Amino acid sequence: MKVLTATTDPVYSRPATPSSLAKWLGRYLQDERDLPFVYLMLKITATMLPLAVLLFVPALRGAWWWATFGLLFFFSNARFKGPFGLMLHCTSHRMLFKKKYGWLNNYIPWVLGPLFGQTPESYFVHHMGMHHPENNLPDDQSSTMFYQRDSLGGFLRYLGDFLVMGVANLAGYFKARNKPTLRYRLLRGEILYLGLTVALAFVNLPATLAVFVVPLLLSRVIMMLGNWAQHAFIDAETPENCYRNSVTCINTNYNHKCWNDGYHISHHLKPALHWTDHPHHFRQNLAQYAENEAIVFDGIHFLHIFFYLMAKRYDLLARHFVLLDGTQRTETQVTDLLRSRTQRISRSVLVPQLA
Repeated sequence: MKVLTATTDPVYSRPATPSSLAKWLGRYLQDERDLPFVYLMLKITATMLPLAVLLFVPALRGAWWWATFGLLFFFSNARFKGPFGLMLHCTSHRMLFKKKYGWLNNYIPWVLGPLFGQTPESYFVHHMGMHHPENNLPDDQSSTMFYQRDSLGGFLRYLGDFLVMGVANLAGYFKARNKPTLRYRLLRGEILYLGLTVALAFVNLPATLAVFVVPLLLSRVIMMLGNWAQHAFIDAETPENCYRNSVTCINTNYNHKCWNDGYHISHHLKPALHWTDHPHHFRQNLAQYAENEAIVFDGIHFLHIFFYLMAKRYDLLARHFVLLDGTQRTETQVTDLLRSRTQRISRSVLVPQLA
């Protein structure tokens, strides 16, 4: 267990003398604190976009083709996947460019997104139109509640359900909620992505697999893995309580690389909160975190949580568990708390409880 210490996660500090480029780019942004997103966009555009196009060039064959694919795969997964995915997340909640330049907001989901297997606008409509309103409760089509959350078999069923029926279930949700615009945006993005993939497969099958098919599968596996870890610990008695159905990870390099994504409790409490404000919000509301027995880890992130759960290494989770109110607990007490929050929750228990 850990005692709460100083926070090392990123916060905003306005530069005393911003560069000329920063000043120029800042004119287009809703919030100057999002300038790192523009730099990331430019890096991806300068690296991954040319490599993706190059793979479709007929003259590129053999070792040169594989070398180009290797570079693309490296940039996509080792360098940019996390930062891009969470940039997409942040810009879904808070528009990046000013309304005057609103057309630029299409660049991330429609041009760069497909390079990471993100079908245009599907992430936005899923996350903003369904996940946050439903808050991992029964009507959330990606809810983790009904699965044993320290079980590999449970996760594989969860993943399989999403891969096979995710789009259909989400479309059905929007139809039932009478949200035709979101349903249209979902189906438009999915159909256009599928149509483009099929058409390009007839032009160059290996390149199509490399640029569109493999990233799609990887992105959906990783998104579900992330959501599983973020909502692995749920209090069955109050599953609607954000303090008790989400988790927070502090003091980890992941927060520097992925825009404070570890602060998932405060993100569900205040979805529009800017990513640089989460460390302050956490400190400001420590009493509520402690009162609600929120689960906070120090020094690990969601991938650690996922693999520790799959291995049932509650001892490792307990090692990073933060004692928010300073009260000492034994390892057994902490592991018992964590285990109790990962148990599968029956629908029959929830229906009368949430009615």
